[in-house]
Amino acid sequence: MSARRSPFARIVAALLVFALAFWLSFIVAIVDSGRRDDAAHADAIVVLGAAQYEGHPSPVLKARLDHAAELWARGLAPRMIVTGGRGVGDTTSEAAVGMRYLVQRGVPADSISMDTEGLTTSQSMVAVRRFLGKRQSPAVILVSDPFHMLRLSILARRLRMSPMLSPTRTSPISTRAGQQLRYVLAESIKAPYALLIGVR
Repeated sequence: MSARRSPFARIVAALLVFALAFWLSFIVAIVDSGRRDDAAHADAIVVLGAAQYEGHPSPVLKARLDHAAELWARGLAPRMIVTGGRGVGDTTSEAAVGMRYLVQRGVPADSISMDTEGLTTSQSMVAVRRFLGKRQSPAVILVSDPFHMLRLSILARRLRMSPMLSPTRTSPISTRAGQQLRYVLAESIKAPYALLIGVR
């Protein structure tokens, strides 16, 4: 007959089960958020940055910008906000590359605001809120890859914005199962951090 577990062991086991369930619930929520598209009329379309190569958008950034341009063509918002600073060794920012590409796609330059300083998702979302001023709960359409949607919505709400999710379906990340899984697993750590710690 096996010895009974000590109260301490039972508490540790219960905490481990809770932590596993909490983590798995975020994986489910990340996948579910990435499948939604609730874009509607909003105050701004926000495009999260991604890599650029010598002034040209990477395939990931291009997919996000193309999707944002389609939303713009539908007349869903009066302004566009593009985010993304300069990486090490870069001569231009992701936001500047994004703006140039969107202008080529027909979005008026004077309708686009650029966050050229943000190097993280959190920093970019803070800049977005600053662009929108003191308006209470401005509605924003968030454009990025599907894996990114849950964390973006958490940060937007933390910053008193009303998020609508509109992930691109054409990003290389979305079309490669292995790569997509890697990003989802990374977000399963980052999203709870955003929920519990907030904007940093």
